[in-house]
Amino acid sequence: MLQTIKSYKKFPLSNKQRDMGFKRAKIVACKARPNYRVWIRFDDGLEGEVDLNEFVGKGIFQAWNSVEFFNQVRVDPKTDTLAWGDEIDLDPYVLRENISKLK
Repeated sequence: MLQTIKSYKKFPLSNKQRDMGFKRAKIVACKARPNYRVWIRFDDGLEGEVDLNEFVGKGIFQAWNSVEFFNQVRVDPKTDTLAWGDEIDLDPYVLRENISKLK
């Protein structure tokens, strides 16, 4: 399940994280697709689409009832993830995991 994140701070990787092969999930490009899908590219070249249709109209995602609003998806430069307005942003690690499963 995708999760929304309210705040996100960038921290440099610790040596332990580097040794464990920890990979940041940094989104560098995105584009809205029909039927509440979004194409995403990560900084390491991984790319694919995620289907967000199941969230439309639920809670904070009621804003997506407007297709025009959904189509305003962008990469937030502070969090390196998908964002809509000031209220909605999605966990980049969950998005990455969903795309990796499809590959």
